[in-house]
Amino acid sequence: MTFVEGPAPVVAERTGETLVPTHCCFCGVQCGMYLRVDRGGRVFGVEPRDHDINRMRMCPKGINAYQQVNHPDRLTAPLLRRSRDEPFREVGWEEALDHTAAELRRIQQESGRDAFGVLGGASLFTEKAYLVGKFARVAVRTRHVDYNGRLCMVSAAGANKLAFGIDRAANPFADILQTDCLLIAGANVGECFPVLTQYLWGARDRGARLIVVDPRETVVARTADEHVALRSGTDAAFFNAVLHVLVREELTDEAFLAAHATGWVELKAKVSEYPPERAARICGVPAEQVVRVARMFGSAEKAMAWHARGIEHHTQGVANCLSVINLCTATGNLGRPGAGYGTLTGQGNGQGGREHGQKSDMLPGGRSISDPVHRAEVAAVWGVDEADLPPAGTSMMEMVWQMQAGEIRGLLGVCNNPFVSLPHYSTVKDGYDQLAFHVQLDFFLSETAANAHVVLPVTTWAEDEGVMANAEARVVKHNKAQEPPPGVRTDTWVLCELARRLGHGDKFPFTGSREVFEELRRASAGAVNDYYGITYERLEATGGIAWPCPTLEHPGTPRLFEGGRTYHPDGKVHLQLVDWHPPADPKDAEYPLTLTTGRTVAHFLSGNQTRRLDPLVDQAPRPWVELHPSHGFANGAAVKVSSRRGSTVLPALVTTAIRADHVFIPYHWAHPVAANELTIDALDPRSKIPEFKVCAVRIEPGGELDRVAAPPQPPGRPPRPVPDDHMPPTSPQGRGTDDRR
Repeated sequence: MTFVEGPAPVVAERTGETLVPTHCCFCGVQCGMYLRVDRGGRVFGVEPRDHDINRMRMCPKGINAYQQVNHPDRLTAPLLRRSRDEPFREVGWEEALDHTAAELRRIQQESGRDAFGVLGGASLFTEKAYLVGKFARVAVRTRHVDYNGRLCMVSAAGANKLAFGIDRAANPFADILQTDCLLIAGANVGECFPVLTQYLWGARDRGARLIVVDPRETVVARTADEHVALRSGTDAAFFNAVLHVLVREELTDEAFLAAHATGWVELKAKVSEYPPERAARICGVPAEQVVRVARMFGSAEKAMAWHARGIEHHTQGVANCLSVINLCTATGNLGRPGAGYGTLTGQGNGQGGREHGQKSDMLPGGRSISDPVHRAEVAAVWGVDEADLPPAGTSMMEMVWQMQAGEIRGLLGVCNNPFVSLPHYSTVKDGYDQLAFHVQLDFFLSETAANAHVVLPVTTWAEDEGVMANAEARVVKHNKAQEPPPGVRTDTWVLCELARRLGHGDKFPFTGSREVFEELRRASAGAVNDYYGITYERLEATGGIAWPCPTLEHPGTPRLFEGGRTYHPDGKVHLQLVDWHPPADPKDAEYPLTLTTGRTVAHFLSGNQTRRLDPLVDQAPRPWVELHPSHGFANGAAVKVSSRRGSTVLPALVTTAIRADHVFIPYHWAHPVAANELTIDALDPRSKIPEFKVCAVRIEPGGELDRVAAPPQPPGRPPRPVPDDHMPPTSPQGRGTDDRR
């Protein structure tokens, strides 16, 4: 065979611009991208990158992410006011930091160390998340530190630790391409993780069966072999019943269970209490569908299960996750290509953000703050006495209740917006209003920051470098693309300067992320979440390394549990008994419907970033209430949705793609159109995650729509225009589930 050389490839010439390789700042997929930088050193555009996570694909949020970097709404000077009755005024950094440190000392002198709290975020680089935890425990010396990942996947984290002794997804995304049966539970992949759909379609192309468990017929659910449109809050009953059928029809892997699991006898006895007929009554799905799902999953040579917030945002979120782990373990679907289990992280650093110490009960490396050995190991790296480390604190929502009670009187917040993201808005607002002093770090003036006493302007992801761990636990490197605007500082600089003013500057000598990462590597060495073998240079050379990675020669661990061995001392999966219980907010004659909440493709989390980006605002200018046509509303009609905590009036999106006994509201907008005006602040007793995904509501004609509030602006800036209140909501999608009652 003769090969004829063709013409040379054509390369478009670029003049005056630089492409900086980095990753998206938004969800846990962490798509590779290039930021386009002009001659003046300013980011002005984006291009997809052929990284093996996303292979040139990007979603609407990723395509528009660059626009926040040089956005006119950026905070560029510290804001300060002595009282919330006063307007903000711009001040210099020295005054802002001196005042913050003085207020912190005053509150702790008057009310004790634990009267001041710290709240971090899971969109921070891992270095900054590490620094938040160290700052709270070494500089502030408070037990009260937590982060907004508490609202993300701590239920999955709790389940993973119980079952496997390690908290991360068991398989890389690439394993999805090799599976024969894929189960997706409570994850609207098409809108929340759009680029991940390439893996789903790749699996489907080679014949994989697809099962989707979701009360709504999402864009992926409508393509499934089985869409289980169950009642929200009934997942544990459903998965117990699936396992019941697997046992009954001898579709379990008894050899795998005997060699690699404990608790199987007890679990079999428990799921015997959940025949399909019982699950059908609880879940509102046909008993025959339970049997079909069990046979489909159990007969596959290689099966995988992935889930997200849909089964985690519950008072039984840990139990729901454990019920899926039980299913995978019972069928021997662990530790093999195409066979495994994973959680889809919502925030960009939802995985890395909880691994290294900003979670209330955790120290770097995933160590427990209650374990004397773990405390001593970290104290040695930090150069402090183990006895000086505070004990475990409380969760994010519990801290709000402590603010209401006057137990926490001061707060430093970094990269979070609880006024939109936490449930039961009136409680959250009251808790923050009780604070004697509140300082918030952000690059836009969020609704929460607008309520603070001091706001410190910090960098976007494109103005600093650092690492994140995506949903696969692959650690990836973000690169700095431009200098921050004048007056803006990095979170690292701010925390180190505050630590110096509090008398602990010697423990915070860092000038940037690289120095923090070097200490983080040492602090995690020997722990389960071991980053010691990961360096910036290795990440740039490889495109990412999955932890644990204990040595510089170690390739990383993209797939856990190969050979059936877990991270418990006995190496086995510890199966857990799961019982279903009703949600915390029961339906009755006054509140006969179930509200569930979630994302839309155009926006991200509290919307503080995406509600300022015009192309995304144009795509989804305001929230809506998705409801079934049986309720008699016309599309776009004003509907008042009320719960036991509040109400809001939104336009109707009428569709058969939702159960008749459910309504859905996306949660990215602020008061008075916030979904979290309605949700309940009931918590899972183990993970302390709020029950966002199910509360009782009623609907009725609403009169005038509640107006969408413009995002807050710093002093002297004109308000952003708000969208037309009568603009109709997004068009409905899906062929419908109106036969599901």
